[in-house]
Amino acid sequence: MSKVLVMILAGGEGTRLYPLTKERAKPAVPFGGRYRIIDFALSNFINSGFFQLKVLTQFKSESLNRHLSLAWRLSPKLDQYIDPVPAQMRTGRDWYKGTADAIYQNLNLIKDANPDYVCVFGGDHVYKMDVRQMLNYHIKKGAELTVSAIPKAIHEASSFGIIEVDGEWRIKGFEEKPKNPKPIPGRSGIALVSMGNYIFNTGVLLEEVTADSKKKDSRHDFGRDIIPRIKKKRKLFAYDFYKNKVPGMTPAEKGYWMDIGSLDAYWQASMDLVAVSPVFNLYNNEWPIRTYYHPCPPAKFVFADKKSERVGIATDSIVSEGCIISGGQINRSILSPQVRINSYSYVTESILMEGVNVGRHAKIKRAIIDKFVEIPPGMEIGYNIKEDKKRFYVTESGIVVVPKEAVLKG
Repeated sequence: MSKVLVMILAGGEGTRLYPLTKERAKPAVPFGGRYRIIDFALSNFINSGFFQLKVLTQFKSESLNRHLSLAWRLSPKLDQYIDPVPAQMRTGRDWYKGTADAIYQNLNLIKDANPDYVCVFGGDHVYKMDVRQMLNYHIKKGAELTVSAIPKAIHEASSFGIIEVDGEWRIKGFEEKPKNPKPIPGRSGIALVSMGNYIFNTGVLLEEVTADSKKKDSRHDFGRDIIPRIKKKRKLFAYDFYKNKVPGMTPAEKGYWMDIGSLDAYWQASMDLVAVSPVFNLYNNEWPIRTYYHPCPPAKFVFADKKSERVGIATDSIVSEGCIISGGQINRSILSPQVRINSYSYVTESILMEGVNVGRHAKIKRAIIDKFVEIPPGMEIGYNIKEDKKRFYVTESGIVVVPKEAVLKG
């Protein structure tokens, strides 16, 4: 059996997710109530049978490190591990200058493990993937590098890195965010978007990141530099993620991959979870998303006084452990652990993170409320965007974002 080392890139700042990344790295941002974004990549590997993982951290990593220590303890007796690796500056005084440089600065980890293949995956995307299928494809093709990719409509693809392939899906070119993406052969109107996930033959990875480190004009990035430079001399293939299947997957989930690169994308991906028939299903017991489980009591719904409209109700929503819906109502919303919704309040199309307390008669619409925020009684958020812009962060589509532990005055 081939030996595989997994390296998860989890050091990004996530500037477009600010203020959610004000005090945490992007992979540590809460998502789906009880999860962190990194849980999805880690769950994919564990469910696929890969148990040797290094998580490369950098910016504001304390929250991420704590989550990994609580949620992701494997068995050292079986040589299983998920190890957080801080930026060590082993090659100089610089932070990671790009995805390739992050690997170059940690070549000692690869040499010590001596694997046959190295998976270099991002830690900040939401998707389900059986990585074994991609590895088998890599081996079958005799590839030296395989890039996971997903077909997207041309009009959506220009926001991503575009892979150009031939009829055998061998990579011929790579272009970052082109205005006119080139279509897949035989599929006009469809372009191939890089997911930023790579499987390398170990020797090839060592050689190419070392060579790249010596190039002063390089941005030290796999997509921008290494792939375009080596596409002719190496055997590079794209792997069609749309063909990947995990146990228990519904037809609607096929090919679902969300790059949560902005607040609007984060909100939309969250709303995808609460649909009656979700395009991303958290309730698939055959492919569980693993995380840390809070030692909280079950969620509680109280008051049924319909006459005075004091009823604890949740519709089309995800409610985590420890929440109390006390005479208020939520609709199409996601509540992290220990959120309290007080009487006569109303929350719709919103994400409320751990410890948020919504006061009586408050109204919240299309908002993201970070941890431990007290919403004063009677406050309205999301109903007057002009006023909200004076107090909070508001996205282009009108999503209101309240930072962690913000002090609000009624």
